Amino acid sequence: MPKKKTNNKSNKKKILVVEDDQTLNKVLSNSLEEKKFEIFKAFNGLEGLKKAMKHKPDLICLDIMMPEMDGMEMLRELRKDEWGKNVFVYILTNADPSEELINEASRAPYVSAYLMKSEVGIQEVVEKVIEKLNRKTVEKVSKK
Repeated sequence: MPKKKTNNKSNKKKILVVEDDQTLNKVLSNSLEEKKFEIFKAFNGLEGLKKAMKHKPDLICLDIMMPEMDGMEMLRELRKDEWGKNVFVYILTNADPSEELINEASRAPYVSAYLMKSEVGIQEVVEKVIEKLNRKTVEKVSKK
C-alpha cells in the first residue's frame, strides 16, 4: 500500500525575517531557507507585526531601524499578545545602539540576542538561529 504524502512544510520551523534592507533580507532569508526552515519576510515593523500574528513563527530576526514602525515598537506590540509574549527574537541592527535601547532590548522577555549586523556575518546569524531553535526543542522535550 503506498504511503500517504505528508506536508513537510508543516513540520518545518518557521522564521520571520523583518529587515528593511532588501538585499540583507534576501540573503538572510535564503541562507535560512537552505537550512530547511520555512521563511516569511517583512520589510518594515508594521508588515512584520501582521505576518508574525498570522504565521506565528518559532523565531523572529528583527531589525531595529525601519520605516512605518521600528523594531522596538513592533516588539512592544508583539508582547501584548499571548502568543507574542513567548516568541524568541534576535534583534539585528547596524545602528550604534544607545544604552537606553540596549537596556530596553535586554529587559524584553525572550530576546535571545542583540546582534550588530556590522560585527556578525550571515552564517553566524544562521548558526545562532539553529542553536536557539534546537535548544528550544530540547527544552520542550525535557519538560514532558
